[in-house]
This record gives sequence, structure tokens and C-alpha cells, in this order.
Amino acid sequence: MSSYSIMPAPQDKTHLPIRQQMEALIRRKQAEITKGLESLDTVKFHADSWTRGNDGGGGTSMVIANGSTFEKGGVNVSVVYGNLTPTAVLAMKDDHKNLKLPKDPKTGLPVPDGVKFFACGLSMVIHPKNPHAPTTHLNYRYFETWNPDGTPQSWWFGGGADLTPFYLYEEDAKHFHELHKKALDKHDKTLYPKYKKWCDEYFYIAHRKETRGIGGIFFDDFDDRDPQEILKICEDCFDAFLPSYLPIIEKRKDMPYTEEEKQWQLIRRGRYVEFNLIYDRGTQFGLRTPGSRVESILMSLPEHASWLYNHHPAPGSREAKLLEVTTNPREWA
Repeated sequence: MSSYSIMPAPQDKTHLPIRQQMEALIRRKQAEITKGLESLDTVKFHADSWTRGNDGGGGTSMVIANGSTFEKGGVNVSVVYGNLTPTAVLAMKDDHKNLKLPKDPKTGLPVPDGVKFFACGLSMVIHPKNPHAPTTHLNYRYFETWNPDGTPQSWWFGGGADLTPFYLYEEDAKHFHELHKKALDKHDKTLYPKYKKWCDEYFYIAHRKETRGIGGIFFDDFDDRDPQEILKICEDCFDAFLPSYLPIIEKRKDMPYTEEEKQWQLIRRGRYVEFNLIYDRGTQFGLRTPGSRVESILMSLPEHASWLYNHHPAPGSREAKLLEVTTNPREWA
């Protein structure tokens, strides 16, 4: 059986700015999550640290590859700050209602340097080797900007976790959703239905008319309650992850599989690539941010994927059963 534990929270630091508390949380969770995942593999994560040079900040990508369980994965922490260009601000504004572009009080025109920002987060994608074991994604982040005089301008939290199986095991889907629902219900029982629906809508591949997987939770632009409370919600959702995912991997990682099942996994990974490169906001934000590290941004992509021309699974097959729930999302908890 796998062994994992939630590290005790450090002494009370609520007197610190929220950005510092969030940074401490994601660094602690990076260590905890990598340790938990390593308990089910024969290889370890290795650290790859990077900096943005003169742009400000950097991060550490914890990468695992070519193990007996995980083909490729990364658990990345980034803490970046600097200036967002006016172009980047305008591109983000549709999704973040409170984000403003400072204007020169004399001319009324946008300040050419844009807006000073701080962003930190943990982003994780794990691609197991066995096609019966699901891929998973997790991301929790915090973002804030300042006015030219240094006073806060806007802030928000975002994040979530979701599951992308290649073969549907209903008990796995229920388990994953139930634990994330429980984490949110501790704070507000209206959150899980809202964030589950948001997840289904966000991870939607419009040109395929299907969702990327069987969902989970997703939220963004979260700033409508005390930031200390939202930070605690993020922490409880973090805490739900390992118990929701490791037991599934433990059950599925050594199941026998055929070449045909492996081929189906590669086809579904192709869908994963399509979503991440075309629709994912995090990928787009990262590639727009000056000095960002492309290797870490594209860490989410699998090592192997496939695109077969006009491929359709046989009616009534297990592959077709998966497509049923990606074209018609279900309630799991």
C-alpha cells in the first residue's frame, strides 16, 4: 500500500501578506505531493530550478520520467513578478473583471510599462504509463497587481484539480469527486456544484465537442470573500488531492493491457495536447509573460501522443463508453 501524509502546517503566519502565505503553502505542497507520488514508482523526481533573470522571480520544476508507474510528470512551483505589458493586461481582462491598466493622469493614456504584478502557484500534470491509470492535473495559484504608487490594485485566486481517464472506472470517478466535494463542503456547500460545472465547461474541447476528461473542480477570479478564507479553501483542496488520486493509481498501475488499449491512450493524449495548446489560459498566460520558461509551461504535454485520421471507437466498446461521459458530463458526487 502507498504511504502518504499531510505535512503539518507551519506556525501561524496569518500576519504575513497573503502572497507570502500562498508561496509558503505551494512550496510545502510541492514537497508533499512529490513524496506521495514517488511512493508508487521506482524512480524519483528531480529538481530543475530556473530564474527569470532581470524580469523577477523564478521557480522549481520537479520532474519525473520513465518510471515503472509514471511515464512523465511535473510538479512545478513558480513565483514571478515584474511588469505586465498593456497587451497582456488587455488579453487577461476578459477573464479577470477587476484587472485594470494604469493610465497616465496627465494624458489619460495607458502607462507604457503596463502594471506591476506578482503571481505564484503550483501546477502539476501526471501522465501514468498504464492506459488503465488516469492522467491528472492540479493547479492552485494567486495573482495580484499594484497601482503605480505601490498600493494594491487587484487580486484573485484560481485553481482546481481534474481527472482524465482513458478507460472509465466509475468508482474512480466517484472517489475523486467525492473527496474534492468534501473539501469544499467544509466551507460552503454551494461551491462544489458551481466548481464542478465550471470544470466541465472550462476543460471543453470545442472543436471536438467533448470534455478533456471526467472533470473535477475549477475556479478562477476568486476574490469575493476574505483572502484568508480563500487561502484555506485552497489548502483544503490541496489536502484532498493525494487521498483522491493515489488509491486509484495503486489499483490501476499494474493492470495488464493490450497494444490496442495503449493506442487508445495515445489518441486520448492527443486530445489533451489539443486542449492545452489551443484553449488553456495558464499556457497562454505563461507564454505571454516576459521571461517565462517554456519548458516548464509545456511540461503538461505527454511524452507520447497520437492522432489517427477519422478514428472512431466501435459502438458499445469500452472506448465508446468513455466518450459517452466526455460528451455528456455526469454528476459523480
